[in-house]
Amino acid sequence: MVMARKKQEKEKDIIDQRLDNIDFKGLTQDEVADQDGLIKQLTGRILQRALEAEMTEHLGYEKNSNAGDNSRNSRNGHTEKIVLLENQETTIAVPRDRNGSFEPIIVPVGFV
Repeated sequence: MVMARKKQEKEKDIIDQRLDNIDFKGLTQDEVADQDGLIKQLTGRILQRALEAEMTEHLGYEKNSNAGDNSRNSRNGHTEKIVLLENQETTIAVPRDRNGSFEPIIVPVGFV
């Protein structure tokens, strides 16, 4: 019976595994949901990482990789963008490429 119960328990997905590493004990509502709270910070960082991954996919090589040498296109800094969340906003840095051909999907041009 114990074995059957264990099989029925849902395995933690990657998000739950990551959240297990955060110490939520003692956090106040403001620290979690306030203007500069955990939710805002996590949302901004997730969007930032997703944009960087999109740029890597677009260019076909990792950041700082020699594979990008003489590739005809490369990373060319970032443009700051304010993204409106449900009840607040966060600032992200959208990566640019030299050819100007990068069009992000996760935070499309014109998306605010």
